[in-house]
Amino acid sequence: MSRLIGLGLLLAGLLYPFAVYFGMEHFAPWQFGLLLGGLWLARALLGKGNPGSRWMAASAIAFCVLLAVFDSPLLLRWYPVLISAFMLGLFTLSLKYGPPMVERLARLREPQLPARAVIYTRQVTVAWSVFFLCNGVLAAVLTLWAPLSWWMLYTGLISYGLMGLMFAIEWLIRQRVRGRP
Repeated sequence: MSRLIGLGLLLAGLLYPFAVYFGMEHFAPWQFGLLLGGLWLARALLGKGNPGSRWMAASAIAFCVLLAVFDSPLLLRWYPVLISAFMLGLFTLSLKYGPPMVERLARLREPQLPARAVIYTRQVTVAWSVFFLCNGVLAAVLTLWAPLSWWMLYTGLISYGLMGLMFAIEWLIRQRVRGRP
């Protein structure tokens, strides 16, 4: 069940900018808050006892409560900023309290990483931290000063394209670092 909730949150996050852009004519901001808040609450109740996960869920639920209480269309646009802040916190805190996030992910496939790979995964974690910082700042700027269509275009398409590009570039670099042609 927790996997289903996680999938629901992933889909809600991916479709959120489009739902806001196309759904504001039919749904009030408080309804978005209730739906998102319900997903995050279910994740918190059914998820593992990871303190970071609980902190993220509590922050998201607090955001959703504010969204439901204030019923503000402008507040709707802050959710992608919140998600970028979560990811930034996750990646940067892993640099301080280790192991770095990318190293954790790499060890799922290759438990015995060579020292060179550990250094490399730390650098990639730093790169992702910078990405999430820039992504969050740009989403905040668009939230504050851009038309809703620009916000939707960036947070719903361009930012995911940039993530995909970053994954592809990192994969190419990793092949080179590993000595593969």
